[in-house]
Amino acid sequence: MLASDINAQKSGITPELADFKTRKIIPSVIEKNVLTALSFYPELKNTCIRFCFKQKIRSSVMQAQPVFRTLLKPRQDRQYRINISAMFKLTHTAIPIHHIPDAIMIGWIGHELGHIMDYECRSNFGMVKFGVGYVFSAEYIKKVERIADWYAVTHGLGKYLVETKRFILDHAELPQVYKDKIARLYVSPEEIVEQVKKLEEEKLERQKKAL
Repeated sequence: MLASDINAQKSGITPELADFKTRKIIPSVIEKNVLTALSFYPELKNTCIRFCFKQKIRSSVMQAQPVFRTLLKPRQDRQYRINISAMFKLTHTAIPIHHIPDAIMIGWIGHELGHIMDYECRSNFGMVKFGVGYVFSAEYIKKVERIADWYAVTHGLGKYLVETKRFILDHAELPQVYKDKIARLYVSPEEIVEQVKKLEEEKLERQKKAL
């Protein structure tokens, strides 16, 4: 057995999850959670994505971006980067980001992968417009964050998203300014629950019609 296979077994990464490593660069301490999130997005299996720890990301914990130089290439050759704050900053202290609960990390990464699904549907010019809108318009931010959550919910990550959002909004030690921003610009946990419920009802209705 190869050393890489032995290490994968020790980390709890199944062969099924390992299939989603294609064209991905992932820090080992978050590899299982990243691969779990990726497993909900088979469309991204061959997409080049690098997950990078950063010491500081302005006003965010995670951030999905295209690699700028690849925007000049055909869409299928684009590369993406998901920046992840190395430390989860609380009001009076900070903890390594990989110490937060697994479900929270999966939901957070699942949301960022939703952004990449959105990017994949945009032309190169559309990506430039996206960047301008995100910098200058709060309403545009709300729109694209809703799109990212929609991708995550429709790909089966709804329960993880709800846990992530409630973790943020209910965390006593997170700065209130950050929680207010999340409440103002992002879809609420309650709305995510309703979206999941509606999808389940639609699925059940389709199953009934198929009988």
